[in-house]
Amino acid sequence: MFSTKSLVSALLGIAALGAAANGFAGEPERPAVIRALERQGLSHVQELGKVSGLRGYAGMAGQQPITIYVADDGNAIVGSRISPEGENLDEARVQELVAKPMGEAIWKQLDESTWVADGKARAPRVVYAFSDPNCPYCNRFWEAARPWVDAGKVQLRHIIVGVIRADSSTKAAAILGAPDRSAALLENERHFRQGGIKPAASVPAAIRDSLDNNQILMAELGFRGTPGILYKDEQGRVQRVNGMPRPEALERVLGPR
Repeated sequence: MFSTKSLVSALLGIAALGAAANGFAGEPERPAVIRALERQGLSHVQELGKVSGLRGYAGMAGQQPITIYVADDGNAIVGSRISPEGENLDEARVQELVAKPMGEAIWKQLDESTWVADGKARAPRVVYAFSDPNCPYCNRFWEAARPWVDAGKVQLRHIIVGVIRADSSTKAAAILGAPDRSAALLENERHFRQGGIKPAASVPAAIRDSLDNNQILMAELGFRGTPGILYKDEQGRVQRVNGMPRPEALERVLGPR
């Protein structure tokens, strides 16, 4: 897996590729510099057409939308156009062509993952959180979200992983294997300071597969620890928070009180 920083470094290096290799003159094939960047991890590439006399592209470098412009000589320029008034001229189109479809694909992955509901099914706002049963910051987020959840404004969907301690996976199995998963999650969070839910004796194969898939998804989405939080902003764009949100950021994540 690449990082956004490493890919941006690669972008700047590969941008020096010349026109002799790219077949730019009238050919429908993508220029060599774009194909090279795709091999480095650039994804969801969409062509913008001719922009300011350059051939424009939008894509995703990790979780970051970027714009790339290819000149007639085959060299590439990475970055957004800025107007004399300081306005980003590319942001809206890049969001529409690349970031928004990618966000919807991520939201579908989250919906299809193994999660435990916390809150009313008809709550107008859904927030996903990668959570470990032993994670103190996950418990703090659970506590901080109570006013929104108890008021029926938010449903938290906890995507359970077992990564922090040796008994994280057996505690996760106790939650995911319970007849009422939501009640088991509630037990763990309410009694977190007393040790949480009693671990299961073992982790059944089906639950192990779910935990593994959740952990893979967490890593694919760029989270290295818990909680990893995803929500939709007022424009419907998928946003993410690594770790416990600061108090002033809670309303951005959970919406108005």
